[in-house]
Amino acid sequence: MGIYVNLDIVLVRRKMKLTDLAERVGITVANLSVLKQGRARAIRFSTLDAICRELGCQPADILEYRPDAPAPGGAAAPAASGSSEIQG
Repeated sequence: MGIYVNLDIVLVRRKMKLTDLAERVGITVANLSVLKQGRARAIRFSTLDAICRELGCQPADILEYRPDAPAPGGAAAPAASGSSEIQG
């Protein structure tokens, strides 16, 4: 199972650059990039709220659950540890 981040898709649809979103949300481009690439281990609800507010979207537009899919990066998902999942 895996949680996938579709932030890049939402950014393209909104015609917004990552740097613009980072400035509007108040987090670094580096941290937003980690999230966009699916390498984040957690996300605060306040950060998710700010991203959704600025993009005019719902959390489900950004985060997607795919059961029985490999974890991001192509590695097999851990059995029950959830270490590759985004937690909030």
